[in-house]
Amino acid sequence: MNSSTFPDRFTRTVDLYGQEGFARIRSASVTVFGQGGVGSHAAVALARGGIGRLTVVDFDVVSVSSLNRHPCAGPDDIGRPKADVMAAFLGGNCPDSEVIPVTAFFHRDSADELLVPAPDHVVDAIDSLNPKVALLEECLRRGIPVTSSMGAASRTDVTSVHAGDISETSVCPLAARVRRFLRRQGYAKGVPCVWSTEPPVARPLPANEPRLIDRGRERQRLASSMCIPGVFGFSVASLVLGSIAAGTAE
Repeated sequence: MNSSTFPDRFTRTVDLYGQEGFARIRSASVTVFGQGGVGSHAAVALARGGIGRLTVVDFDVVSVSSLNRHPCAGPDDIGRPKADVMAAFLGGNCPDSEVIPVTAFFHRDSADELLVPAPDHVVDAIDSLNPKVALLEECLRRGIPVTSSMGAASRTDVTSVHAGDISETSVCPLAARVRRFLRRQGYAKGVPCVWSTEPPVARPLPANEPRLIDRGRERQRLASSMCIPGVFGFSVASLVLGSIAAGTAE
């Protein structure tokens, strides 16, 4: 395949992955679950990397507190669905990739709706334990390649970020809980992921700080900036692009 087949903006990406590898990237479909600090960065990198069909899934809306770490949302987007904000941004900046927004919450009852037909690869950037492990188990059970982000909030040390199989993770409390759940389901390994060996920073909230209500459950606000979630998101995207280009995600 001649490199002139691809839009000029992909010239250096073709140089990186080779024409056959990039052809796989262009023909691939990827679904990114979670469009917060990690997932939004991953989606941007995947679209700019040339993924032909990108589905971005999130049930939440942009809030004021989202703006310190979201690469695409601005003040005018507050209150808008995160998936729609991502699709609008990527549609304007990556017009030769198809971007499909889906405002939905992943759980076992929605698995068929969100995973059929199966994408070529799934990115798990969900930060809540139960839907996260449900997504990972469903992907493993269905044979869908999936790459996962563990906990990126409450961390500042970029040198502590690692990539590897879920079985290799350490220190990260979220990764430990995910590992335990997957082992109980018979999956001891098989999920490439990104995690940090930096213990999360624990900063108590003010006494009058309200807890955030999310789908009927109280959730504590987590300290975070753009930096480490961005590193996680770009790392996850790099793993996905490399796997697809090499043909190992098939």
